[in-house]
Amino acid sequence: MDLSQQILSRRHAQDQGLNGPESDLCDVNQRQRARPRADSSESHAASLSRIIESQIIPRLMLAHRAAQNASPLPAIDIHAPGPDAIAEFADIVVSSNVSAAAEYVEVQRANGMSLESVYIDLLSPTARHLGYLWENDLCDFTEVTAGLWRLQQLLHELSPAFQGDGAGAQLSGLSRPKLARRALLLPAPGDQHTFGLFMVSEFFRRADWDVWGELPASIEQLISTVREERFDMVGFSVGSVLKLEELKFAIHAVRLESRNKNITVMVGGPIFVAHPEYVDLVGADMTAAHGRDAVIFAEELVARIVVSS
Repeated sequence: MDLSQQILSRRHAQDQGLNGPESDLCDVNQRQRARPRADSSESHAASLSRIIESQIIPRLMLAHRAAQNASPLPAIDIHAPGPDAIAEFADIVVSSNVSAAAEYVEVQRANGMSLESVYIDLLSPTARHLGYLWENDLCDFTEVTAGLWRLQQLLHELSPAFQGDGAGAQLSGLSRPKLARRALLLPAPGDQHTFGLFMVSEFFRRADWDVWGELPASIEQLISTVREERFDMVGFSVGSVLKLEELKFAIHAVRLESRNKNITVMVGGPIFVAHPEYVDLVGADMTAAHGRDAVIFAEELVARIVVSS
């Protein structure tokens, strides 16, 4: 069965209700909980060992090698906002306009917060906090959508300064010849969340990556894009565990059809921070907690592939 037939078959299965959230990846934890109590501790230890061996250790090695070869990264910003400031800023983006949010950011920057810290320590946690408010019925869908839209508008306004602040050279300052690198960043199939994706793309652009600007609207468009264009990396942003099954299929299709047969696949989102074992389950190479680490890991892995090929 070729890939186009697989796509049609999957869609038929979904229409018949055969590929719901209880299938494959989405019921991993349910199957673990269903095991007898007697072997739960042994099973947990074995699972933890596999995660450490296959996920944690390789990422520590990547981070260590990147840190050795790169210029020193900025220290943790002592002006990073705490939970109360995040809640305050979330209230501003929900109830006010973009100008009010921009004024708040300018006050923080005047008080010593770096622009990178604004991205990592203020805007990203605020987006997650908006999700928390929605999940707990503390804000309705319209309010959260408006808040996320204002955050994205704020990113657009800050982008020129962020791209020109010079820190991108530190992220891509590995001691090797500069290579043209190209990335395709997109939400997981069926996922509508793009704020985190836009933020990650800001870090890659600042590190001189060519980030593809057109988001494929379907799995067929994704396949067509990776067939016709050469990418060093494809990155998927995932907002829900219910999207993992479709993501696994999309990653398989990318590897099968990609013009670059050594393509690197990165996945991101809180799901993978909480469950790093899902990286292997969906067939990806790596994940990262935020845009700065995503660039470091991608630079290192792509460079290793170039050297070995």
